[in-house]
Amino acid sequence: MTQVENQTQNHELPITSTTATTTKPKSKKLTLIPLIFLIYFEVAGGPYGEEPAVQAAGPLLALLGFLIFPFIWSVPEALITAELSTAFPGDGGFVIWAHQAFGPFLGSMMGSWKFLSGVINVAAFPVLCIDYLEKVIPALESGWPRNLAIMLSTCALSFLNYIGLAIVGYAAVLLGIVSLSPFVLMSLISIPKIQPHRWLSLGQKGVKKDWNLFFNTLFWNLNFWDNVSTLAGEVDKPHKTFPKALLVAVIFTCLAYLIPLLAVIGAVSVDQSQWESGFHATAAEIIAGKWLKYWIEVGAVLSAIGLFEAQLSSCAYQLLGMADLGSLPKFFGSRSKWFDTPWVGILLSTLFTLGVSYMNFTDIISSANFLYSLGMLLEFASFLWLRRKLPLLNRPFRVPMRLPGLVIMCLIPSGFLVLIMAIATKTVYLVSGLMTLGAIGWYFLMKLLKSKNVFKFNNGGEE
Repeated sequence: MTQVENQTQNHELPITSTTATTTKPKSKKLTLIPLIFLIYFEVAGGPYGEEPAVQAAGPLLALLGFLIFPFIWSVPEALITAELSTAFPGDGGFVIWAHQAFGPFLGSMMGSWKFLSGVINVAAFPVLCIDYLEKVIPALESGWPRNLAIMLSTCALSFLNYIGLAIVGYAAVLLGIVSLSPFVLMSLISIPKIQPHRWLSLGQKGVKKDWNLFFNTLFWNLNFWDNVSTLAGEVDKPHKTFPKALLVAVIFTCLAYLIPLLAVIGAVSVDQSQWESGFHATAAEIIAGKWLKYWIEVGAVLSAIGLFEAQLSSCAYQLLGMADLGSLPKFFGSRSKWFDTPWVGILLSTLFTLGVSYMNFTDIISSANFLYSLGMLLEFASFLWLRRKLPLLNRPFRVPMRLPGLVIMCLIPSGFLVLIMAIATKTVYLVSGLMTLGAIGWYFLMKLLKSKNVFKFNNGGEE
């Protein structure tokens, strides 16, 4: 590729490595270690919640699921995130990719789908913290004390995002180490008690396998690798840091799931039905005593805090990126004068989170997963189309495959997404359809406001 061709190719792109950084004051950038732990908390936060896979399909299939599924889902998603985040290193991530591939309408749809699914997912974590605390403080079980506790915890956790993304990154490192340490101890203590034949068990006779629960458990625990892309503009040397961080995070996360699962399955013999969410704490008591059980329960709260911080950051910086792109009014990209954080994005994400926290949102969470699946299908399509549309685009990290191989790489997880969407309930279809109609209406409202000059927009989103 000649220098002229490279310049011409990149001239077509309104979002470059400087777009998101030239107009803002200097701030401390995310470095490799904090970014690894932020990715870890975007995806997992620890082996909490992996237990239902055993209940649904038995020990052997659960182990195989957490061993094989990362290659089907996590690795392709991480590779795509590494390539496109280094090619378009601005805040906004997947919204920029869809916009560059298919234009402002689908870019806006991507933003709406991912933002809605993101804030609904974030809302679950303060509720989870209160669910643990109510065992110690019974007054938090219901009524105004519970509602007040949810509101205060959400606001307090959001404030940490406000005072700096670098601080959130270092907090993620600390939370990750403390929340994982009891699992490391449990795994070591269990070694003399492990009976390897238990790993090969297909489950109890007469227990029907719940494939819906099994696949949803794998999907839930190994998802959201692309969320960190919305922070690309805040990363130090993203062309080098992103690929390294994603590689380490994939290995780290998969081991954090597999090792405790191997230890507990091998050391503890219980009915398959007991493998519900939270069973790791029960297993810790059987293996080492109540002290380790309590430590794992404390770790679950710390993990929920880490998940909240990482995923709220992604939602807030996504809004900032959409404002940079021109999909939202410029004020959505406003930054704090003191901390250089997107305070409007943090505030709006927090308000959405609070609104959902007080709802019975089982069906809404399922709908959020449905919308996320739509967004992921669009993300795979954007990745493939950008390879075809912009073959000369400077890609500091490039997935080492040609287009036919990339199509196969994307088709396998896309088939899984279609399966997850096909088994959704009628309520999920209805709620997801209404949310999608709302997203379409939002796009045309923004277009109208832009044409009438009601608010100021950046020109990146012009057709």
